[in-house]
Amino acid sequence: MEMEKLRIRQQVLLDHLRPMHSDEESKHLVASACAAGDSAAYQRAGDFGDDIVIVAAYRTPICKAKRGGFKDTYPDDLLAAVLKGLLEKTGINPGEVGDIVVGTVLAPGSQRASQCRMASFYAGFPETVPVKTVNRQCSSSLQAVADVAAAIKAGFYDIGIGAGLETMTIDSMAWAGPVNPRVETHKQAQDCLLPMGITSENVAERYGVTRHDQDQAAVESHRHAAAAVAAGKFKDEIIPVETKIVDPKTGEEKHVTISADDGIRPDTNLSILAKLKPAFKEAGTTTAGNSSQVSDGAAAVLLMKRAVAIQKGLPILGIFRSFAVAGIDPAVMGIGPSVAIPAAVKAAGLQTRDIDLFEINEAFASQYVYCVRKLELDPEKVNVNGGAMAFGHPLGATGARCVATLLHEMKRRGKDSRFGVISMCIGTGMGAAAVFERGSLE
Repeated sequence: MEMEKLRIRQQVLLDHLRPMHSDEESKHLVASACAAGDSAAYQRAGDFGDDIVIVAAYRTPICKAKRGGFKDTYPDDLLAAVLKGLLEKTGINPGEVGDIVVGTVLAPGSQRASQCRMASFYAGFPETVPVKTVNRQCSSSLQAVADVAAAIKAGFYDIGIGAGLETMTIDSMAWAGPVNPRVETHKQAQDCLLPMGITSENVAERYGVTRHDQDQAAVESHRHAAAAVAAGKFKDEIIPVETKIVDPKTGEEKHVTISADDGIRPDTNLSILAKLKPAFKEAGTTTAGNSSQVSDGAAAVLLMKRAVAIQKGLPILGIFRSFAVAGIDPAVMGIGPSVAIPAAVKAAGLQTRDIDLFEINEAFASQYVYCVRKLELDPEKVNVNGGAMAFGHPLGATGARCVATLLHEMKRRGKDSRFGVISMCIGTGMGAAAVFERGSLE
């Protein structure tokens, strides 16, 4: 029975990965009954030219909104810094990029679209390279990466960039304009307007996630992030940003280079967090300490076909395997990853136990804890370098930031990490997830 299940899983995966070309090419895909220690029961040759691969993934530091290192940095300058860094690190000809897709959430759409186009010029892209923005709330830049992967797969272009940008210092989460009174006639429509913190309280109450559970998750997030900083892990993914900081009292400008996240608190502990009052509901359990930080940041991911990467001699950091978005009850929007992750994993022809590392956005500890429990994930595989409770959640940039963090960690682990998943909840009741494979199987 087990061997039959294994055979079926192999065939699903073979069908999923087989290039849409000649039968001759398909001969290079070979099934093998290897153990899940290398993550899945299949082997791959290295010459699948139609694979959509990631050759570079970088981010800026993530800084505290309104009081951190980017409080006086313009959004277009922040995005320009990571786009320029990506070009310099890879040496790619900017004129060969078919599209730049930027995930972004809070800024007015047409204004942010113009800022992103401006950023591309600052970074050195010619006028021939188009730019667009996409908004799927907190999954926006993961959506941008998925959109670029799909466009390359469809043959629209061979090279693209999926990026993300958010400056929560400048752009608030306030609703603009009147609310349609019709919303009163539909409960789920009403719940789309719930403050995110209230949805966190709903998750905690509905699924029994205690204040202690949430505070403990926050402590672990800061502990892992501090350890990653001490080990120099984020240096592989961070593009330092030259900018300015203005003294609010004197107006004096100081030119600085920001090269590290500034929200991590290595000394965070349960006793400190226990003193914090509920932030959204009297007698609630969600606090500023067990929620994601409001932040500024940007990130960018360079994708192309494997054949193009090989032709250009570029290293393959990862392979884009699948993507899924799922809708859920808006009142408990935070549980989205618990539905999206199984969908994305199934689409990749895998099972959850085949995944070696997970990056699950810590919008709130309540939903993060619930999702890990619901999926029965090994905590040692989840957010191993900390998460949004420690270094922040610049909404539109988080997905691409997670890609950078995940793929660089998978590269460091080598054969011990073949498949990784990125996932996050989405305001109004959704979850998104994507599966990536480590670029080198050596």
